[in-house]
This record gives sequence, C-alpha cells and structure tokens, in this order.
Amino acid sequence: MFHVEHLLFFFKKIFFLIETNIKNIINSLPEKPGIYQYFNIDNEIIYIGKAKNLKRRVSSYFNKDLSHSRKTQILVNQIRNIKFIIVDSEEDALLLENNLIKRYKPKYNILLKDDKTYPSICITKEEYPRIFKTREINKKGGEYFGPYSSVYVANSFIKILQELYPIRSCNLSLNKNDITKGKYKCCLDYHIKKCKAPCEGKQSYEEYNEMIGIVKELLKGNVHSISEKMMNEMKKLSEEFRFEEAEEIKKKFNIVEKYKAKSIVVSQINHNIDVFGYEENEKEAYINILRVVKGSIVQGLTISYKKKLDESKEEILGIGIAELRERLESKSPEILVPFLPNVELKTAEIIIPQRGEKKHLLDLSVQNAKQYKLNKQRQEEKLNPDQKAIKLLTQLQKKLGLKNIPIHIECFDNSNIQGSDAIGACVVFKKAKACKKEYRTYNIKNTEGNDDYGSMKEVVRRRYERLLKESAPLPDLIIADGGKGQMEVIRQIIEDELHLSIPIAGLAKNSLHKTNELLFGFPPAHIEIKRTEELFRFLAHIQDEVHRFAITTHRKKRSKNQTTSELDKIKGIGEKTKKLLLNEFKSIKRIKNTDKKNLEKIIGNNRASVIYDYFHKENL
Repeated sequence: MFHVEHLLFFFKKIFFLIETNIKNIINSLPEKPGIYQYFNIDNEIIYIGKAKNLKRRVSSYFNKDLSHSRKTQILVNQIRNIKFIIVDSEEDALLLENNLIKRYKPKYNILLKDDKTYPSICITKEEYPRIFKTREINKKGGEYFGPYSSVYVANSFIKILQELYPIRSCNLSLNKNDITKGKYKCCLDYHIKKCKAPCEGKQSYEEYNEMIGIVKELLKGNVHSISEKMMNEMKKLSEEFRFEEAEEIKKKFNIVEKYKAKSIVVSQINHNIDVFGYEENEKEAYINILRVVKGSIVQGLTISYKKKLDESKEEILGIGIAELRERLESKSPEILVPFLPNVELKTAEIIIPQRGEKKHLLDLSVQNAKQYKLNKQRQEEKLNPDQKAIKLLTQLQKKLGLKNIPIHIECFDNSNIQGSDAIGACVVFKKAKACKKEYRTYNIKNTEGNDDYGSMKEVVRRRYERLLKESAPLPDLIIADGGKGQMEVIRQIIEDELHLSIPIAGLAKNSLHKTNELLFGFPPAHIEIKRTEELFRFLAHIQDEVHRFAITTHRKKRSKNQTTSELDKIKGIGEKTKKLLLNEFKSIKRIKNTDKKNLEKIIGNNRASVIYDYFHKENL
C-alpha cells in the first residue's frame, strides 16, 4: 500500500510538471501569425497547425470550458511539448504549415492521399531544347509545365505541339560547335518531315528557338495571342500574294485552334483566375483546381485529403488552396471558391461568385470534384465488391443500434383478396443483395378469412420453426412490410413462442403506397432517414421486392385456381383438352358461352358434348 501511494504521488507530480510546462509555453506565445507544433512523450510531432493569432488558437485546445470532439481530446491528452514559428502573415503560415505537414506527416493532421507525382511537360535548358513528358522535376535542367491530371492529357498536348512545330525527338546533346564540325547526321524524322535537322545545320539556331518560344507560350496558356499573331501573318502574306506561305501558316493556325479545343474557352476574361471546387464525405475531402489563363481553362487537377480530427471544410479548403497553387506555381491574382476558407491571402483576392461566367466556372470545378469522388468510389467498389454493401449495412447498424452488422436480412408480406387464395412471402437479402434462391412463399392453411395479423403469425412461425429444425442460419434482422401491428405479431412469435433474439424493424407506407418511415424497437420508434439517402432507397427496395414477390405469387395462384377449377370438375376431360380449349377461348367464361359446334371443331363430338352438357345442365 505504501508503494502504491508513492507511485500515485510520483505520477501526479509528473502530470503537474507537464501541465505547468504547457501553461508556461502558452503564456509565452505571441499574439502573432505563425505555426505551432505539438509533440508527444517520445518527442514526435503529432500535429501541426497554423494560426492568425498563435496564443488565442493554441489556448483554445486547453480551454476546459470549450467542448472538443473525442478525436481532439485524444490529441490534447498526448501533448507533452509545444513549439512555434512566427511568420509575417496568415498566408505565410498557411504555406509553411503545408510544407511541414508534407515533410513530417504528423499522425493527427489531414493526410494528402494524392501525394503522387503527376506528369509534367519539360522543355530542357539546352542550346537546342527538347520537349518530353516526365514525372521527375529538376528545375536546373529544364522548364516545367503542368502537372497534368493524367499521362493521356500530357501526351495529347505533346502530340499537338509536335504537329505544330517539328521539334527534335532525339536525345543528342546538340551544340553549335559540334554542328559546325559536322559531327551529327540527320535521322528518319527529317525525311518524314517531323524535324528540320538542326543537327546538320539545315535549321538555324534562331529559327529553332523561335519555335521553342512559341511552344512555351502555348503551354503557359497564351493561346489567344498566338492565334491572333498567326491570323495577322496570314493576312499580310495574302496581301503580298504569297499564298503558299500563307497556306502553311493556316495549317499551323488550325492546329492551334485544335489545341484550344483541348481546353475550354470561357470568355473574354483577360486575367488569370484559379477556381477551386470542393466535395467531401465522412472520411475524405476532394479539392479541384481549374486554372484559367486569358479566358481558357489550361489546367485541371483534383487532390483528396483523409480527415483525421473532424477538420472543418473551411480549414481543409485553405490547405488545398496552398497545396495546389504551390504545385502549379500559380500566382493568379483572383481565386474563386464555393465558400470562404479560413485564411486570408495578400497575393490574391478570394471571391464567391453568385452569377455569370465566374459562377459557371465555379460550378464546373465543383462538378469535377464530385466526379473525382464518384470515380474513386467506383474504383474502390470494383476492387472490393462487398465494400459498398458493408458500408450501407454499417449505416443501418448504427441507425438501429444493432450489436452486429445485418448481413442477413429477411422481410415478410402477405397477399390475399377478401381472404381468398391467401399467401405469405419471405424475401432474403445477404450483403445488401437479393438472394432469390432463398425466397419462400407459404400457402395460408390455418388462418381463416382476411386476417392479416394471423397470416403473418403463421408464416413467421413456419419459417423459423423450419430453420431451427434444420439448424439453418437465422437472420441478423427481420423487417415487416407494415407498421407497429405487424412488428408486434412477429415479436410474439420470435420472442414469446420461439424464444429467439432477432432484431425486428418495420417499414410503413404512406397513402400513396410509397415507403414512408422506418420503425424500430418496442414500443416502435421512428428512425430518422432522409429520403435522398442511399440507405433509404435500399430499404424501400427491400419493401418493394417483398411486395412484388407476394403479389406475383398470389396472382399466379389465383389465376391457376380460376382457370382450372371448373374444367377440373368435368369427368373425362384431361390436361390436353383443357389446354386446347384455353388456348382457343382464353377463359372459362367464353368456353361456357360458346355453342356446341365451336367446341366440336376444337375437341371433337364426344368431348364437346360432355363439356357442353356440363355447363348447360339447367337447360337439359
């Protein structure tokens, strides 16, 4: 006991010292913009954040009067030391935070999931520059344009540029001295007019680099100025009757227009704009950027972040803006966003457009973010087909507070007309998919009249007595096609008679016979689910399926009874005769009302006489 008391005293002393140390650090924090770093007991950085006011922001984490999420509280409990860096502005803090997060990858910071290298187009810094696609960036060796959203996009641009100007594709280290000495020989590209052979001096240094200059302007997005320059040159050559040269310029002009078609011409906007779209789900956020240069969208890129600490969308968008502008080396003076991020930028004006072309651009960027989210979801579902189903069923588990995920669901419904030909139906769903081979129908045997509750009891009893007898798997959830009454009679069978513990839910319909609400528990309570949710559509599908199955089975049974009952009573009439009559007359009523001669034409004199006499006994 003595040792335990000393040990408790020792730990209390340690926690007191840690708490005192953190309080002293917070008290010494300046009220200036900067970034703060939280360290754990192993002196590892576990979180990096930015702040407009360091003292106020860091203090908020340790303010007991403020309610924090569970994840944030776990972070705070692990903090053993705090360090900070002061910067000049909130924008600088945002950029520094972004760089440090990428460097240290702290445990509790949002994680950039797309931290892969996208392809860029490089123009080398040589006397006779080359152009090629690459994922490696070395700015000492070349000038880089991009990155591009895919290899296909980068290759498409290179192809168009090579159609426009015959830039060399070889890897030779060309220089003027070696060309003068005749060290190189032209290759096949020269003979098929894909290169003008600067290696042999057939194209001058000045002409080659003039081509490279135009290509750079095109890659920067200055398409309109190049088009105008070509158009003016064509007109000038035409006026001088130099039609062949004008035709060559026209060919290049058409290729430039083709290049313009690869981007989207937006308007006559004559300045650069960065447009940011945002989309998210519970675990990830998706941020798209569209770079608009002089009226054309020249770049588009989407990245995703994995959430860690219930970060706000304003915070995530701010980080995404810093990341994407840095990646694309953008200095556009105007930024369009769907909502204001929690950062102020000195180098750009942030705008939420309400109408016009800028609003159209923003909608397009948001649409790209949503499509990226959808594509990722589809890819994940393709790699793991059960993932979507498990996600859906996990949502249902949380909504109902179930112990287990309802992998196996069974739903019941009854069908009858004024108590006749009554049947019960059970549909089975496993992993959110209909398992039709396990569907079952039950002819109601022991319940008389139009007793829906009695029929439900009979069907449920027969279903689970059979499963228990066969030691077959029981469902994780039973759903009644109906409200409180149907749920109660199922409960009476499951719990009171069979002594089973299976959760029971009910799906009630409105006056339009559409799925209206989900009920659960005893007494049944309304479970809130939005009609637009995929979970609601899934439950509605189950209810529609059991209703369809019950109605279809009931119709078949009723039709069979109606079409065969009268003919079955006539002695001497077999299946072949009945089939011939029904194929010809379609119904019992028509057979009954037709004359004897028509019957004789189909089945002969003897059988026609038997059937005719049966239906006209009162006239004999």
